[in-house]
Amino acid sequence: MAHRVTLIPGDGTGPELADATRRVLDATGVEFEWDVQQAGADVMDEHGGNPLPDHVLESVQQNGVALKGPITTPVGTGFRSVNVALRKTLDLYGQVRPCKSYEGVRSRYSTVDLVVIRENTEDLYAGVEFEEGTEHAASLIDWVEHHGQGRIREDSGISLKPISVTGTRRIVEFAFDYARKNGRRKVTAVHKANIMKFTDGLFLRVAREVAEEQADVEFEDRIVDNLSMQLVQRPEEYDVLVCPNLYGDIVSDLCAGLIGGLGLAPGGNFGTHAAVFEPTHGSAPKYAGQNKVNPMAMLLSGVMMLRHLEEREAADRVENAIASVIAEGKSVTYDMKPTRDDPTAVGTSEVADAIIDRMGVRV
Repeated sequence: MAHRVTLIPGDGTGPELADATRRVLDATGVEFEWDVQQAGADVMDEHGGNPLPDHVLESVQQNGVALKGPITTPVGTGFRSVNVALRKTLDLYGQVRPCKSYEGVRSRYSTVDLVVIRENTEDLYAGVEFEEGTEHAASLIDWVEHHGQGRIREDSGISLKPISVTGTRRIVEFAFDYARKNGRRKVTAVHKANIMKFTDGLFLRVAREVAEEQADVEFEDRIVDNLSMQLVQRPEEYDVLVCPNLYGDIVSDLCAGLIGGLGLAPGGNFGTHAAVFEPTHGSAPKYAGQNKVNPMAMLLSGVMMLRHLEEREAADRVENAIASVIAEGKSVTYDMKPTRDDPTAVGTSEVADAIIDRMGVRV
């Protein structure tokens, strides 16, 4: 029976990446029924300025699984992130970002094998903000001073950082469950509880409570700034990192840097009723339509999706083919060559062709 999957190509370079990934996944022999849905900057005018139309959300809710290309998010102005909206609306509370070394990638490290698990719905990304100079911001500043917390500067914008017992417990339980199912040895809770005692302090306290119930998996905690240093010095000491939302975003990019960059960083977002798989990187709109960008992160996100769908043999074949193409170094994009102006670099589509060929399927 075919797997019905929502395919959101995205914008910028997203459609090219989505097409390459779709072709590779179809070549595995696994049957898919692709429900293609458009979202992002390219469809805003058609939907009253909404980059995430309701019918896209309904498709993901009905199918339970989605594969999504990158979508542009303006910096500082404009609509909020479509990625964040998807995660919040569908309650995709657990994000998984594997960071794994592949032979042939230019990096200072060669044996990294980390998984960052990020709480996806709370923390500063909850989007509870008050704009500088507004009546609401002024009222909140007065309230804070009235309750003995000091005076915030009047020209401040303010963001709130909610972290709940419920949200923390379920993401830490998710991390332990992931570790157990995937043969991982240790879970590390990441925090700044020495400074933020009522938010990060809560996160650490609940993480420790959950760890006491999960004695079969090793547990430790690290302050986020100390962790960042240790990841650069000795990443082999870490395995599964469970983080509040903001730290998870930052630490996962740091870990991507250890393995060669965001072009090799896949991601999956998991909730009780749906899962959405997407590359960690952005949409790179300046390269749109040029058949130039690296599809590996989205292809590896497709591998994650195959494993989620219990198509493990197909997932292993795709990942092995990806690893083989990377190790050979011939059919890779410019960013994976020794120099970025290497004339032997191939395009997005040609990378997909090479992977399909390496799987033993002729196109």
